[in-house]
Amino acid sequence: MKKAISILSILLFACVSLISQERVETLRLNEKAPEIKSQIQTGETISLSNYEGKWVVLYFYPKDDTPGCTIEACSFRDDFDKLKEINAVVLGVSADDKDSHNAFIKKFDLNFDLISDTNKEIVNAYNVMKEYDIDGEKFMGIERSTFIIAPDGTLAHIYRGVKAKGHSQEVYNKLKELQKKK
Repeated sequence: MKKAISILSILLFACVSLISQERVETLRLNEKAPEIKSQIQTGETISLSNYEGKWVVLYFYPKDDTPGCTIEACSFRDDFDKLKEINAVVLGVSADDKDSHNAFIKKFDLNFDLISDTNKEIVNAYNVMKEYDIDGEKFMGIERSTFIIAPDGTLAHIYRGVKAKGHSQEVYNKLKELQKKK
């Protein structure tokens, strides 16, 4: 019985690994970014086409007002002006609803829009769902990820498994590098 469970565990791990590898490969640089059509915290519906001609920093985070997500959001808030100077907009995405987003924005004085993806359509389109294992309990959640979308709507850079601290500066540096190439 234990041997059968071990074999099953190995097979499950192999399947999850293959799925994770496939996920990364489904979005390719220089291809059109998956379209977004969803509500921001104000209730207004936006899409990527709203930002045509601008660099879009589309970052995915697990949950409003949690430690890592707050660090990341406040870093983007603090770097907002210098990102704006280089023709970039920041959009945060989580599965939280607009009321949660509004509270998060108010509490930390965030100066960019947060997209409510309660039905996880955008999360799935960008393949940012990941299996987590905390103390033996497995669950699916949003992997901290960032996509830089060029003014023509193509994927210019992809970050997966982002560390919150220092990430906005990393994105700023990458944007400057990408803009020199275009």
